[in-house]
Amino acid sequence: MRDYKLVVTDYSQEIVDKLVVELRGEGIDALGFAADITNRESVEELKNLTLRQGNFKAVIHTAGVSGATKNLEQIFNINLRATDIVIDTFHDISRKDSVIVLIASMMGHAIPPNPAYDEALRKPNRKDAFSIVEPFVEGNSDTMYNFTKRGVLLLCEDNVMRFGNMGARIVTISPGVVFSPMVKQAWHDHPETMEAQRRMTPAGRYGVPEDIAEVAKFLVCDCSEFITGTDIKVDGGLFSQIMKANAKQKQSIKQDAKPSADDGKNKKSK
Repeated sequence: MRDYKLVVTDYSQEIVDKLVVELRGEGIDALGFAADITNRESVEELKNLTLRQGNFKAVIHTAGVSGATKNLEQIFNINLRATDIVIDTFHDISRKDSVIVLIASMMGHAIPPNPAYDEALRKPNRKDAFSIVEPFVEGNSDTMYNFTKRGVLLLCEDNVMRFGNMGARIVTISPGVVFSPMVKQAWHDHPETMEAQRRMTPAGRYGVPEDIAEVAKFLVCDCSEFITGTDIKVDGGLFSQIMKANAKQKQSIKQDAKPSADDGKNKKSK
């Protein structure tokens, strides 16, 4: 990223300042701006600051919260409504060869298509969007996280032509289990589950933040100019194994529920 000037943002000014110092220490030209990405005016200010730095090239939108947050509406607002605001705001300054990179999740792929909630996920800033989605998660914050990440995937699909008409791109990255502070806490709370996931991962390890950063860097590069409106899973192959395990479990349940031939004979003899 040394070829670019970076504008970094977070809700916390303290975190922004710390990150700017770290980046500058690595020889990267960076400045920071504390913003509330759930607030359209705040994101507009961020956009205007970005414009003042020169030609706009890319947004890498990484902000989000996990199911550990527990507050369902907060998860919906930060993960999905804010993403919609970022897309709309930076679309205004997108130009040829610019790109928006959104961070989704492999678990967004676990939520099946359903017109009962997909329209709300596609338009999360509708007043009734949260109230439409909420009943489907049954109070489970992890499930709400998964729903919001499906929403991010849908926003990418819905906006691809809009950006394409300007010569710009929009793409998503779906990380698997990445060894971040959030995952470290999950390891502490549920060590057996986390170890089981590691063993299921064909790559044989958890991801690290650098795995995601390298893919984002590639997507910003002009060498990826034919990649748009799609998602790239960076999960070490874990999601495919989760789906296989789920399919086997469902098949086992069906077989257990199916009457055996002996059951039929017994019924006839009675």
